[in-house]
Formats: sequence, C-alpha cells, structure tokens
Amino acid sequence: MRPEDDNVLPVVRAADLDEPDAQRRWLVENLWARAGVGIIGGAPKCCKSWLALDLAVSVASGTPCLDTFHVQQPGGALVYMAEDSAPVVKQRLTGLCCHRSLELAALEIGVITAPSVRLDLPRDQRRLTETVRQRAPRLLLLDPFVRLHRINENQASDVAAILGYLRELQREHDLAVAVVHHARKNGGSATGGQSLRGSGDFFAWVDTALSLQRHRQQLLLSVEHRAAAAPQPSTLTLVGTDRDMHLALVAAQPHAPHDNPKATADIDAAILDALDHAQSHGLARVSLRASLRVRNQRLSEALSRLAAAGHIVQHGDSWVRLAVPVPTPIHTPRNRNGNVVPTDLNNL
Repeated sequence: MRPEDDNVLPVVRAADLDEPDAQRRWLVENLWARAGVGIIGGAPKCCKSWLALDLAVSVASGTPCLDTFHVQQPGGALVYMAEDSAPVVKQRLTGLCCHRSLELAALEIGVITAPSVRLDLPRDQRRLTETVRQRAPRLLLLDPFVRLHRINENQASDVAAILGYLRELQREHDLAVAVVHHARKNGGSATGGQSLRGSGDFFAWVDTALSLQRHRQQLLLSVEHRAAAAPQPSTLTLVGTDRDMHLALVAAQPHAPHDNPKATADIDAAILDALDHAQSHGLARVSLRASLRVRNQRLSEALSRLAAAGHIVQHGDSWVRLAVPVPTPIHTPRNRNGNVVPTDLNNL
C-alpha cells in the first residue's frame, strides 16, 4: 500500500504491531494508565477534587500519589478547575506540596484561568488543543465535567462527541486525561464506574475509573482499569491543617468477626429463630445459608456450636430445633399454717 493512498485505511499485520512495553504501562502504578483517559467519580463532597489535585502534584513531582502509588512517567500537569477560584486552587496545591516537602514554584503545573471552557463548542476545542500542544503536559485534568458543556448528559450522541474529542486529544498528544464527574444521586446497587451520572458512554470510554464513596468520616476508593487488574479498595480520609491539608490512606484494622461475641450471638439467635418458624420440618443447610446470607464457614461454626449445646439436631439433610424441656415443678410440703415442713434427711 502506498503511503499517499488516501482511499484505504492503514493496516498492519498483527505480528508486526509494536510490542507491549511494561515500563510504559502506567502513569501512576496501579492507579492510572499511561496516556489513558479516565474519570474520577463520586457523589458531591467526596473529595474528588482533592484526589484529582493529588494526582496532578504526583505526576508533576514524581512523588507517590496518596503517598502510596508510585509515578512511573512524571511530567507536567495542566489543570482546569471550573468550580474553584484561583486562590482556592493555589491553597490546595500549596498544602499538598507542603505535606510532601515540595515547593509549588518548582513544579510544572499549569492552571487554565479562562472563566469558561465549553468542550461542546468547536472554538473552545481548538483553544484547548492548541494549549495542550504548546505546553505538552503529561496529564490534563478537567474538573468537573458538568461545567464543560451545555449538553444533555443522558443523550449518548452528545456525550460521545465530547468524549471522542478528548480521546483524539489523548492520542494525538500522548497524554493522560482525567475528568472529574458526579455519580448519580440514586445509583441503587450500581457501584464504581457503573454509578456515574448520565449516559453509559462515560464508563465505556474510560481506561481508568477512580470512584469515591463516603462512609461516615472516611472515603472508600475503588479503582477499575480497562486492561489491568484492579488493586484492592482503599480507605481514605482528609487530614492536616489549612497549611498541609491532604488525603491519606487509613491503615486497615484487623477484623476477626468470629471472635466478636455479639456477632456470634446474633447468628446463633438467627438460626434458632429460623428453625423455630420451620417447626418440626427443619431447614436444609442451603436454605439456612440463603435465608441468613452468611458465609459458609460462619454457618458451619454456628451449627456445630448449637448442636454441641443441645439446641439443634441434624435429621438427614435438615437441621431441626430441639424442644426446650419444661422444668418439672418442685412440690414443697407445707403444714396447715403454710409453713414449710422440714425435710427428714433420714428418709432421703
């Protein structure tokens, strides 16, 4: 095929494709694919912007993101924070740098200060493309998606047009693109990237999806990748003072549910209650497990414990509750005045 032939698409034999390069797989190891597009998602007030800026500082400085995930391809970062004023952005970046003993002035982090950027407008697409071309960042951060357009986020064709532009930008300039986006308010059972608000094209588009969920005063971070296994979910919390505020991983606490007396009492009581309702027919083990929704090991331990105590017995494939014996009343002899008659120990 002649290179100048524009009437056909370029084709390369599969065996002649470039070999995978393990050294160029990650931008941030296990957290963000090198030159990958992705979304940082979650409900409002889940510290999505904090995580996004932590990622930017890590890439620009080469220091581990969240003090844990190592940067493999450091470089400049270009950020647009549509909902935060310039002083707030600087304060957050300065705090992240202070925590890591870095000087913000020494980092190649550019902040787009335009009052608005509309990625549904060709003019703003051209402006962003030229800005990326001139600054050649390793990471482009856009926060949040809802402020970058005036389209219907539930309309797949409109969303696909913007995401398609960002994918072209990523491929043409060999950079990672991170977009902050909101999760649905009533996501039901959907988790991770599936819970993102709007069209399903969002999750289909990503190479990497970082999802934050709030649980009391802590956050659960889950990671999903298109072409790699996901690390275990991490628990985060926002710590520090105004001078060095940052997200930090919370050390996992040892968890021993079998040693918890309340947990043991709860499952024992639940089994006995279920067998009481089943009466003499009893319940098969599989029915008990489905009803109680417990792990097989916990159920085995509880059944063994209750059987040893004489509360239940196994008949064939079923477990049956044993009848609780009714205590026999003790007759105490009394005289006509109601006084207890002393027992003659010689007659015992």
